Amino acid sequence: MNLLLFAPEISLAVFALLVIMLDLFVERKGILAVVSLIGVVVSGGFALAIGGAGTQAIFNNILAVDSFAIFFKLLFLGIAALVILTSTDYMAKLARFQGEYYALVLIATIGMMLMAGTAELITLYIGLELASISLYALVGFLKDQKSTEASLKYLLLGAIASAVLLYGMALVFGVTGKTQLNEIALAIQAAPVINPALILGIVLMVAGFSFKIAAVPFHMWVPDVYEGAPTPITAFLSVGSKAAGFAIILRVFFSAFSLPDSLSLDWGLIFAVLAAISMTVGNITAIPQSNIKRLLGYSSIAQAGYLMVGLATMGLSPAKDVLGQSGILFFLASYALTNLGAFTAIIAISNKLDSDLVDDYSGMIKRAPLLTLGLTLCLISLIGMPPAAGFMAKFYIFSSAVQHNLLWLVIIAVINSVISAYYYLRIVKVMWLGEPASQEKVPSSGALRLSLVLSCLGVLILGILPGAVMRLAQIATSMFAS
Repeated sequence: MNLLLFAPEISLAVFALLVIMLDLFVERKGILAVVSLIGVVVSGGFALAIGGAGTQAIFNNILAVDSFAIFFKLLFLGIAALVILTSTDYMAKLARFQGEYYALVLIATIGMMLMAGTAELITLYIGLELASISLYALVGFLKDQKSTEASLKYLLLGAIASAVLLYGMALVFGVTGKTQLNEIALAIQAAPVINPALILGIVLMVAGFSFKIAAVPFHMWVPDVYEGAPTPITAFLSVGSKAAGFAIILRVFFSAFSLPDSLSLDWGLIFAVLAAISMTVGNITAIPQSNIKRLLGYSSIAQAGYLMVGLATMGLSPAKDVLGQSGILFFLASYALTNLGAFTAIIAISNKLDSDLVDDYSGMIKRAPLLTLGLTLCLISLIGMPPAAGFMAKFYIFSSAVQHNLLWLVIIAVINSVISAYYYLRIVKVMWLGEPASQEKVPSSGALRLSLVLSCLGVLILGILPGAVMRLAQIATSMFAS
């Protein structure tokens, strides 16, 4: 039974090995992308099949199979599928390493799936490192100076963040004597007073997790890594790694540190301060950027700030109030579609221009109408303007924050959203009103156009009809209210 409930991860690992083996024998490397996509679909089928099994714990309670884990597993698999589709146009730059590339994407996805389902600190760390080490390698796949430098910076800073996180876990274990999240919660509630070492451990864990979600002041790796990495991996980092980080924060802090109320108020305030700083630093630093990948890197720091408004609300609200928690899940789903759509268009345009400079996108509406329309919609969504998904995502998170006396934080967030409109709309202005440097059309493959259309349709559907996904998010977070 344990293996059946673990089938999504096992099947994806099997297909990762199959991709590596096929790479040795097949000459037409396009088959590797197809096999990888089949692996994602098979894994998704297993995830849906076990979704109705209810809440269960497997492997001596170290992994949870519940609605929360299933939601994120499907989200990660969807992200992986879109990344694989968009990578087909990028393979000319990675011709020698396609098998390793697709296999590492699948392995990183397995790590993220483990992070979403973990119910124990050691397993959490294993899943996190499995995803992180795969991403360290993927960032350096171009093997040029920028890519190698980005990979090295990401590796070194990631190692420091992992050490800080592990030390925080060690302090929590030292105080409670437990590594399983529910047992940690019981030990904390049974203690007559909150141990200062426990507070220090939680602070260090916040620092370690903040690196994974690219929150200030643990954001220093983002611009260089986003610029130097292969563009599909930049997209994967910006949404997959961030979603995995928020998934594990939600599970750890609600399962282990939600009681007593004084403890949740403490970490809620920490996230509120980090949210205000992250969105402000991210948006202000994005304004002068001329490289579109660096600009979206700083944008992702600001988006982490908006998401942490939801985390701050979690700390200040009772567990039975799931609006703030489900709002985070809805935001992550809409942000994943939005950023993947944006990077899909950027891959096609930058491949043709051989440049990531914003000014080189001048007049792109005349050279690539579909790509320009898709990128424009995604940028509007990142601002938070209707009818795109970003508007509803911010509405859910901000309204929950206002209900729990975080009006000051929402005011800062709204001001930052207005600031962000400047640099997002600057890209739109260049594409729509600028003069093209050439009349030559920008080519793109069918797989890339399919990925762009799927992403943009998702952005529109979540913006106009958000109810279905929001209900799924509420079901996924209802476990925290029990």
